[in-house]
Amino acid sequence: MDKPTKFKPGKHPQGTGQAYDAGPDFDSSPEEFRKNNPDNEFVGASGVLFEQAMAQTRMAICLTDPHAEDMPIVFANRAFRELTGYAQEEIVGRNCRFLQGPDTDMEQVGKIRTALETHNVTVVELLNYRKNGETFWNALHIGPIYNEAGELIYFFGSQWDVSDVRAARAEELYAKEMARELSHRMKNMFAVISGIVNITGRMRGVESQAREINNRVQALGRAYETTLDEASSGNIQIGEAIHAILEPYDLGTGRLELLGNGLKVPFNVVSGVGLTLHELAANAEKHGAWVNKGGKVWVDWKAQGDDDENLVVTWRERGGPDVVAPEGDGGSGNAIIDRLVRHAGGNIQRDWTPEGLEVRIEFPAK
Repeated sequence: MDKPTKFKPGKHPQGTGQAYDAGPDFDSSPEEFRKNNPDNEFVGASGVLFEQAMAQTRMAICLTDPHAEDMPIVFANRAFRELTGYAQEEIVGRNCRFLQGPDTDMEQVGKIRTALETHNVTVVELLNYRKNGETFWNALHIGPIYNEAGELIYFFGSQWDVSDVRAARAEELYAKEMARELSHRMKNMFAVISGIVNITGRMRGVESQAREINNRVQALGRAYETTLDEASSGNIQIGEAIHAILEPYDLGTGRLELLGNGLKVPFNVVSGVGLTLHELAANAEKHGAWVNKGGKVWVDWKAQGDDDENLVVTWRERGGPDVVAPEGDGGSGNAIIDRLVRHAGGNIQRDWTPEGLEVRIEFPAK
């Protein structure tokens, strides 16, 4: 592969006081173009700048003559030759359409034709073909070049191989489609689970317990539903899940304030965080800050550790009734929280201060 041209102080062959290293890898096409087109606008210092820019840039560039029949290419730099696989003598004198093939989108070609006819700037993506038959997606940017008198002298074309970008877009689209399908199936799954719980609760006369279980199932469903679009990347914004879990407890009352940011964590953290916050919110409604009208809860989350390896979630209540540490296991809600946190490899610290309950939960996030 050709190496970029190196320029250094000295004397330029055109007598401008500039010089270059005309080694075996030097791209002579810009200089040859100026020699073969003595009447062009790239003369003097501007010509030297043109030669340096065209020789050193990694972007494939060509110029076409709008006044010649079939608008042939009159200049193509080394990057253009490397991109297409054609030699200089195979490029100059031909219309750019020689890069098209059987699967090139003619609608995009029509946009190019219209831009040329109207002297407008346009950018299109179309499938082009290299000399060896390989295809590549070309982000083609074309536009007119005028002289000082306002006369059209060339059309400028830059080519950028965006095949990898297109592939990434396709993968992202596929991932989103899969996420939508998974979301639909997950909603159905949670609906079935809720139905089973309700029926079992009625049959056994434990409707209130069934309601508690259903609330947990629904909280988990909300947490996962908001993060499925990001799940394919392996990491999700935990803030979106936290908002979804706690939103039903706020409903615009201002009694809940979320302080975290767009921190990303592994997808498998969602269930532990989701159910833990649900249990804390349910407890706040029954025994904590939200028992009183003016009670309020603040929830914050952040990364911690030398390599941000832990997610720390803090829960702080104020304005509720006097709180005291519960005796024994503290009830089923606390037992569920403790088990979830231990299962996730984390730890939890509760502090029943005179002002209200404060909880700090740490989850591994790597």
